[in-house]
Amino acid sequence: MKNSNLILIIMTLLVSNSCKKYQQEEKASDIKEEVLKTVAYKYTNLTNIGAEQGITRRDPSDIIFANNQYYIWYTKTDKGFSGYNASIWYAISKDGISWEEKGEAIPKGTQGTWDAFSVFTPNVLKANNKYYLFYTGVKSTPGNPDGNFENNAINDITALGLMVSDSPEGPFVKVSNKPILEISNNEDDFDSYRIDDACILYRNKKYWLYYKGRSSKYGVDGPKHTKMGVAIADKPDGPYLKYEKNPITNGGHEVMVWPYKEGVMTMLSNHGAEGRTLQYAKDGVNFSIIGKIADEYPKAPGYFRFDDFKGEKNQRENIKWGISMIYGDTANNIWPYLIRYEIEIKD
Repeated sequence: MKNSNLILIIMTLLVSNSCKKYQQEEKASDIKEEVLKTVAYKYTNLTNIGAEQGITRRDPSDIIFANNQYYIWYTKTDKGFSGYNASIWYAISKDGISWEEKGEAIPKGTQGTWDAFSVFTPNVLKANNKYYLFYTGVKSTPGNPDGNFENNAINDITALGLMVSDSPEGPFVKVSNKPILEISNNEDDFDSYRIDDACILYRNKKYWLYYKGRSSKYGVDGPKHTKMGVAIADKPDGPYLKYEKNPITNGGHEVMVWPYKEGVMTMLSNHGAEGRTLQYAKDGVNFSIIGKIADEYPKAPGYFRFDDFKGEKNQRENIKWGISMIYGDTANNIWPYLIRYEIEIKD
């Protein structure tokens, strides 16, 4: 993508009555599918967390507003393009464009722990006057002589962790030394190899943790088989119980869900049978495809939490803006970096 201050991309979502979720048990949408929807994106470069030679910033969290400023968390590393071998940093802003990087929020775990090699893809939850950071962690590949993560072995699994603080500035401490959500032990399940990319909603007086999963049946050749599931808890720190009818989508790779009307909207990335689609579920689990999106959609996006995690009381709005990532220009030593997008979804 060219480095300009404003890049305007207008996309049309093609909606069809024949465009429905595979194996959907019942129609749960209250949106008329024959209505044509349009989506407009505008991209703006960011200060201080944008492109920087030799530095990767990627997979941003949702954005919250606290202490009269915006907060965001993201994966950061100087070890290359990938988000592995990284830690989680955060930044603050008054306007959502010019940012100040504050430092590391979640370091790698101590040697021998489940998250010792890398922590990445954070997301945030505000609840009970506390700030919860969900994240993904991996340990070194068992038997690797250099203690590296190979990302090519069936036992290179991921898990979700959780930290909490009284302030968005931290310090954050682990809710538990163990993951709060782990892969399934059943090889046939969609999340028996990888789980990642938490996104949390508060609805119906419960905490809904949406996440992506990959099955061990596909091993490292799995991104195109990624699907989305959900786990639900009564309290912010769990325990989170996986929905018995997971997965709830048949595609996507990067999880972004937001409250919309009475239910939940999601925008799936370009992976799988349902890739590049906009979907809605009135009940939060039975998603229907209501449109398709073009290739220029935000990558690994987080969005500004317009509802401030207040649940159903503020579920009539739609998302307005957020921060996503750009893959960069590796030929010029520009690795993934963060960029702001603004979005308008219209009937």
